[in-house]
Amino acid sequence: MVAVVGATDASMREKLASNIKEIQARGGKVVAITTEEDTLMERTADDTLVVPRTNQPVLNALLSIVPLQLLAYETARLNGCEIDQPRNLAKSVTVE
Repeated sequence: MVAVVGATDASMREKLASNIKEIQARGGKVVAITTEEDTLMERTADDTLVVPRTNQPVLNALLSIVPLQLLAYETARLNGCEIDQPRNLAKSVTVE
């Protein structure tokens, strides 16, 4: 099983590293989305995706959306899912 974690908030990285080790101890693989200066996640996670660091933590989190969207797209494509017409969309989106 693969777990994708967002590690763009520097104040939470120590706690997140502990959680990553728990996932790995149970046989899981971890992909961390982190910022440029972060070396802890590079040592802890199995793979890392790096986004540019900004001075605003909220912007760091927003920048992590881009690799998450690309990861979701490629995963759906590799699984043979219809990307332009997802199933059950009418059940989750309502028009009022």
